[in-house]
Amino acid sequence: MIQSKNVPLSLYIHLPWCAQKCPYCDFNSHEGFSDSYQEPYVNALLADLESQKDWASGRALETIFIGGGTPSLFAGMWIDRILSGVAKVITISQTAEITLESNPGSAEIARYRDYRSAGVTRLSIGVQSFDDTSLARLGRIHSGEEARAALALADKADFSHWNIDLMHGLPGQDAESARDDIGEAIRLSAGHISRYQLTIERNTRFWSTPPALPDEDTLAQIEDTGQTLLSDAGFSQYEVSAFCRPNNECRHNMNYWTFGDYLGIGAGAHGKLTLEDGTIIRTQRTRSPLDYLNQAGAAPFASPAVQVISADDLPGEFAMNALRLPGGVPLACFTERTGLAANVLKQRAQTALERGWLADWEGGRFVTTPLGFTFLDSVLATLL
Repeated sequence: MIQSKNVPLSLYIHLPWCAQKCPYCDFNSHEGFSDSYQEPYVNALLADLESQKDWASGRALETIFIGGGTPSLFAGMWIDRILSGVAKVITISQTAEITLESNPGSAEIARYRDYRSAGVTRLSIGVQSFDDTSLARLGRIHSGEEARAALALADKADFSHWNIDLMHGLPGQDAESARDDIGEAIRLSAGHISRYQLTIERNTRFWSTPPALPDEDTLAQIEDTGQTLLSDAGFSQYEVSAFCRPNNECRHNMNYWTFGDYLGIGAGAHGKLTLEDGTIIRTQRTRSPLDYLNQAGAAPFASPAVQVISADDLPGEFAMNALRLPGGVPLACFTERTGLAANVLKQRAQTALERGWLADWEGGRFVTTPLGFTFLDSVLATLL
């Protein structure tokens, strides 16, 4: 049986409002933010955490991620109220990584300094592009110059760690402009860049009115050029969409990929938790911010919706996370995180192994071959 106390624990906090909904975004984000929402929503978050604290099983939080939405719409005093409130309910490790997402359009030096004083140790800044034309086509409300300014403010506010979120394969983008973007990100980075290809998702404005995207040859050139530039600048790809210099990995995301536990609070927040009896569950809150606030009006705050992950689903769930890492994970991690014998995973992975998509088990690791990492969706289809 899994020992829940041995599974690392994180906390995800969702602040769901944005100044404007981007046409490509399918995240749980909502327009119509008002400063008047800050106090009741923070109160709701802390009541939500109180309702889930028993699932922490006495463990300390190793990482906290405040995502959205645009969390930097919230004033520093409310981020401080959240983090100090969390510390009263669940112990926060003295070495915890605490990340807050920020958009350049809401970046201010005073606000960044307040976040730092509140305990935030890392920013994740949604740059997406430094090119004004590309930003306009993406429906972003900031300019390239504002993106550069936000990164400079992070440094001035005494952050030593920040992540640059960058997109490629943008409407009308060619290989040269994509190269300029990645070069600028490398120049301004603090050692971590998340790099995503734009995809058109359902329930977005781009789905109903799709823009013209680069063709396959251009996309391949953009991808190869970006990989080369990052490698030459000392960045290693440690996850499908994440590159960093040594010791700059996002610890919170690494906990996801290694099948650690995390509490989720806020509208639409998800959680994954190992209970003391070894049962593994997923949790979810209602997506609507106003419904969430209404639920918080009742005392005590009701538990979130819960789904038990069956033993049959665990190998696939584990693989969907672990194989996002090019270096994979120790095979022993499967047993430590699921309570199942390694042979269960080996049997499920036999087809992928035979096709040359997984490395053999001699090194004691669960990891794709370079070919398997290239065709990761196909690998995972054989494991689900």
